[in-house]
Formats: sequence, C-alpha cells, structure tokens
Amino acid sequence: MQTFHASTEHPLPIILDGDPGHDDAIAWVLVRSRPEFRILCVTSVCGNQTIEKTTYNAGRIMALLGMDVPLAMGLAKPLFRDPIIADTVHGKTGLDGPELPEPACQPVACSAAELMAKCLEESEEPVVIVPTGPLTNVASLLLLYPELKSKIRHISLMGGGIARGNWTPAAEFNILVDPDAAKIVFESGIPITMASLDVTERALVYPEDFERIRCVGNQVASVVAGWLEFFYHFHQSLGYPGAPVHDAVAVTALLRPDILSGRDLYVQIETTGEFCRGATVGDLNRVSGKPANAYCLMDINRDAFVDLLVDAVAYYG
Repeated sequence: MQTFHASTEHPLPIILDGDPGHDDAIAWVLVRSRPEFRILCVTSVCGNQTIEKTTYNAGRIMALLGMDVPLAMGLAKPLFRDPIIADTVHGKTGLDGPELPEPACQPVACSAAELMAKCLEESEEPVVIVPTGPLTNVASLLLLYPELKSKIRHISLMGGGIARGNWTPAAEFNILVDPDAAKIVFESGIPITMASLDVTERALVYPEDFERIRCVGNQVASVVAGWLEFFYHFHQSLGYPGAPVHDAVAVTALLRPDILSGRDLYVQIETTGEFCRGATVGDLNRVSGKPANAYCLMDINRDAFVDLLVDAVAYYG
C-alpha cells in the first residue's frame, strides 16, 4: 500500500512523463497548481499520437501553465514494436480543442531517459515519476541506468485494467502500446501505484462539472473546460455517461490518497498473448504465492475529485 503522500512542508520532487492527450494535460494542470510538488522535468512519449505531436503538445501545455523546466523528447516508437496511435480519441493533433500558446522553449538535445537520469543524479532525495502514457521512457531509464533505480522513490502511473481493457477486451491502451516496457517497470521492484481503468472509469466528469470549471473564469479554466467537453463528447459516442479523466487520478493518488481505495496486488504483464497482449493480470485471489508489486486503485470519491480539479484551475488566477 502507498504509505506517503505529498505535503506543502516537504514538496515531492517529481518527473512528469506523458503523451498529451487531454487527460495528461489535465493531470499536469493539477500538478503545476500544487505546492506539494516540485517538478524537475517533463518528458514526452509516443502513445496517443506520434512523438513529434506529443512533444509539441507538451511544450504548448507547459507554455499555458508557465512551467519553466526542461522538456525532452522520448523514443519515436515502443521498445520492440510498432506504434499504436489513438487519433480517434484525442484528435489529429493529439490535443484537439481549445487554442493553445506556442511552446516557449525547445526540447533539450538529450533523450528523455538521459534527462530523467540527470534529474535523478542531481536530486538530493529520491524522486517520484508520474507516467501517464506508455512506459517506454521509464523502462529505457531502467535499462540504461540501472544504478539509479534507488533514486526512484515511487512510480504513480496511469495504465492497465484488472477487470477490463479499453483498446482491446483485455488491454488498456497505455500498457498495450508497449507491454515489454510495462513488464520491465512492474518487475523492477520500485513501489508502484497503479491508476487503472478500474478506478479511472469512476473518475467521471459531467457537463455540469466542466461548466463549473469554466465559470472559474481564467484562461486555464476555459481551456480545461474545453478539453473536458471534447473528451466528454468522444466518450458519449461510446456510451459513457461522462468523461473519465484517467491520468489525473495518478496525481490524485499522491495528493489525496484519502479519497481513493485500492488493493495490493501482484500484477503481471502479458506480452505475447494472441487475445490478451497488454493485459495487466492481477492476482486477486493470491494464487501465485508472489508478493504484491503494485498498489492497484479501485475506487474514488468522484465529488472530491471534481472539487480538486476546480481548485486546481482556480490557482491560475
């Protein structure tokens, strides 16, 4: 079980790694708004869109939020497989919807794994990594710099689904895109909090919620409301009653563990199955005899989650 959470007295040094993406963007809005976090860097990963588009989107989000930290581009494809792109979900740009400012700076010359390693080496305390896309960059870091594993305090990720998938019947998108990377991360021994579909599909935002956010009245609130409205209409076409803000749950786990519940589980990643490739197989009945390697979130207080998002956008004036 996760035994710590962020505090204003001792802000957590964190690395943001994602493939933005509407819900990645909202997760970063939440992080940037909170004094409990000290952002060290941002890294982009190939997932929702190509690496060029996710890197560009990361830069635009950083400009919107005034996030003055280094940005590095990740690998152009998963470790051993071809990319899978989710342009039906997030649009052709990977972040369709409201207009955003152009990036205020260019990505640094080094790779995502190199920038992560630099931040770990320079940090005086262990770092929390928050991956909200495929785990390609995090796995690359572990493969290239195994000596730095002890500098990673925790990984709070969005990915997987114990009971269901969303891209195939068995697999959630982030894990399916790079199951080999996910396997490396889950077998690393690093403490993991897993915000899977089991909990994120309970973190629904409805029209009255994004209108409440819009009424906060600042630029970020308007943009976030637009993102949520775009995401809502896509999910409505699939029969969802609201928009699941998947990635923000991985951040919420660090801020407000009191509004979440979960289980310690041993989770294996299926990398070769004909029908279940990318599945996160959770040992619910403890039949494997192996110790848990992830704290798997299962439920969330939706109203408190929405309040957290409203408070986050209010930070931006």
